[in-house]
Amino acid sequence: MHLSSFFMKGRTVNRKTFAKKRTVKYTEKTMNSTNKASIINGKEIALAARERVKAEAASLRSKHGVDPALVVVLVGTNPASKVYVRNKGKACEEAGVRSIQHDLPEETTQAELLLLIARLNADPQVHGILVQLPLPGHIDEHIVLEAISPRKDVDGFHPYNMGRLVAGTPQLVPCTPYGVMRMLEFIGYDLTGKDAVIIGRSNIVGKPMALMLLHKSATVTICHSKTKDLPAKVRAADLVVAAIGREQFVKGGWIKPGAVVIDVGINRTTSGGLVGEVHFDAASQRASFITPVPGGVGPMTIAMLLENTITAARLAIGHKAKA
Repeated sequence: MHLSSFFMKGRTVNRKTFAKKRTVKYTEKTMNSTNKASIINGKEIALAARERVKAEAASLRSKHGVDPALVVVLVGTNPASKVYVRNKGKACEEAGVRSIQHDLPEETTQAELLLLIARLNADPQVHGILVQLPLPGHIDEHIVLEAISPRKDVDGFHPYNMGRLVAGTPQLVPCTPYGVMRMLEFIGYDLTGKDAVIIGRSNIVGKPMALMLLHKSATVTICHSKTKDLPAKVRAADLVVAAIGREQFVKGGWIKPGAVVIDVGINRTTSGGLVGEVHFDAASQRASFITPVPGGVGPMTIAMLLENTITAARLAIGHKAKA
């Protein structure tokens, strides 16, 4: 059973871990005693997911002799990318997933990078491959991402994996929207018939997020920089997913009373603090549930990367058995 397939019709998810930790469940009128939104704690949900990954990794080693391994490729010295890669390595270590890192210089050619990816694709000891974005300007990231084997594409960006998501038969899915679905599952939010607005149309979040919500029978609207009267569309939404890449873009007054608000963005202010794409304090006065920044969607993205690595290891076992 594919670990990420809980959001697809006819497939299941192990809810025991969620049930132990869930303290507040969504209802149509959910608000806490202070009339502020309840916080969806991404750190807590991610911790449960990572504990599950650790158990799965141990099972793969004991039952199949497979040591799940994730390779991260970093090209250049982008400071934010270095932090992300370090955090991923730490998360792997804590979850019992073997982490391998390839640090390549800024001047690495596209041909050299593709050669490395080809070697990693052919290595049976490597189950997941992640090329950290952004890449230097002289390298075409689309060509690079398509060079990764779909069975090792733990970012879920390969056209094959995106196509399977469109068709409703997911294999490896983009980590951030996958994490958002887990958060909605955690609070018991039934998406059937809900009006969902996604602000942002990227291949990384917006588009796959829309597909995942659609598969759960939500009515989905994707908004973007050219959308007319965006505030009105947001005010009509039962669920708002902000992923447009603009600091505190969504105003509190745009939020429909009782709506669920998922803030995907993270931005550093001039004072050094971190904020999302939603005016948190104002939105909290109207929403029923809201994700914080930091501590919301961010931890879930890394946790889902680990789950995808476990899925890729299981795919490798199945592929070997058929060979």
